[in-house]
This record gives sequence, structure tokens and C-alpha cells, in this order.
Amino acid sequence: MGGTIRTGGRGRLGSVLSGLAVAVGCVLFLGAFAWGALVYRPYTVPTDSMSPTVTAGDRVLAHRIDGAEVRRGDVVVFTDSTWGDLPMIKRVVGVGGDTVACCDPGGRLTLDGKPVEEPYVRSQGWGADEAASPSTFSATVPDGHLFLLGDQRATSQDSRVHLQDPGRGSVPRSAVSARLDAVVWPWDGAAVVERPEVFAGLPGGVSQPGPVRELGWAVVAGAALILGGAAYGPLARLGSRSRPGAASRSVRGPRSGPGASGGAAPRG
Repeated sequence: MGGTIRTGGRGRLGSVLSGLAVAVGCVLFLGAFAWGALVYRPYTVPTDSMSPTVTAGDRVLAHRIDGAEVRRGDVVVFTDSTWGDLPMIKRVVGVGGDTVACCDPGGRLTLDGKPVEEPYVRSQGWGADEAASPSTFSATVPDGHLFLLGDQRATSQDSRVHLQDPGRGSVPRSAVSARLDAVVWPWDGAAVVERPEVFAGLPGGVSQPGPVRELGWAVVAGAALILGGAAYGPLARLGSRSRPGAASRSVRGPRSGPGASGGAAPRG
């Protein structure tokens, strides 16, 4: 009898592994988007009042949080009827009990009389004695409230223009719905919104970013696994064509039939 044994074990193993890679990649990729949809909300920045941190037209991801989680330095999304009852984006510079004022002799914002260096504030071009605000002010933030300023102090409509309101320009923590974690568009400006270290030594410290980095890595890893697994089949076929006969070997069995042993068949 004779036969042919094909050595396709490697090909079958490769197919199994490629299918597994695609399956894991889909779980990571789709799971990251599903998780992100639960914890993040996308926004389009409407104005340049928070420039240069975010600018008009930027697409950002805001972490859904409770107002009680807000810390100084956070860039938050809030809605307050006194401010027009529309979602707005500003930076928290003071919390309940803080006295926020501007400016000290060095042109800096102060919290309870202590100067605050604000690296995120754009240079306004007001001269050598540049100040953190073109107008002076002082306000004590009521308990459970937040004092909010834009990073572009020359044009931002923020707590300074609401100083005569009952809350002295502040908004209740309950008005906050989300905290900015990342800029995702345009691509060349994509980045995580960092927490200012200047507030880290104050009571309450600074907040920690949400899972935006983990979600980003999950999306990248998932896409890589899907593409790599999907590419295995075409690449394997291309390789087998370039090496004809390498995928199989023939094993011949002993010949059968008359004369196979070189002698006469016995007669019964």
C-alpha cells in the first residue's frame, strides 16, 4: 500500500493562534470603547477661554464625576443657571473656605494670601509686570462651592464677572458633571490634561486622572492584535507559494501486486 502524509501542523497552529489574536484584539478594542463610553463623555471646546490648555474646536474627553471629587487645578465641565445654563469649561482655582485674590506685588494669584505660580496661564503681553488677571479682585468661596477662572485671563468670562452674584462668583459643586482628562483631536495636540503641581501641597491635594491612559493602550493593543491576526493568513499563503513542496512530504509504502517481491507468486 502507499500513501502521502502532509505535515500541516504548523499551519494549523498558526491559524489557531491568529484566530485567538483576533478574538483577544476585538475584546480589547471593543471593550475599551464600551468602558470609555461609560466613564467618559466627549465635548467640543466652544471658545478660547481655556487656551492654551484647550482651544476652540478641540475634542476632549471629560471623566464623569461627582462634584465632591473636584480638586483645585481641575478643568471641569459645569452648568449653572447664573452663567447661562449652558455647559462651560473652566479651571478650579479655589474651593470652599479659600480666599482667592489678585494680584500680589508680583502679579500673581493668591490663595489665603499665598502666591500661586500658574504655568498654564498664557502670556497676555501686558508688559514686564504681567499679572494673572487684568483686573483686581478678592472673594471668599462659600462652603460647597468652587471659584473658576479661564486660562486665557484676558477674554475669559468666569467667576470674576459674577462677583456681585450671591455666590461671590462661585458655583456649587453639584453644578459640575465632568472633569477634563484628555484632548483627543486634533491628533497633533492629543494629550492628557495634567494636574498642576502647584496645588499638590494644599489641603485635598490634586485629583488623579481617570483610566484614559489604560483605555488608550487597550485600543492600540487591540488594533495591533486584530491587524496582526488578520494578516497571518495572506502572509502564510504567500510564504507557501514561495517554497513549493515545503508544506508536504510523501512517504511510500511497500509495493503490492504481482512481482512486487521479485519472485513468482505461489500457486495454491
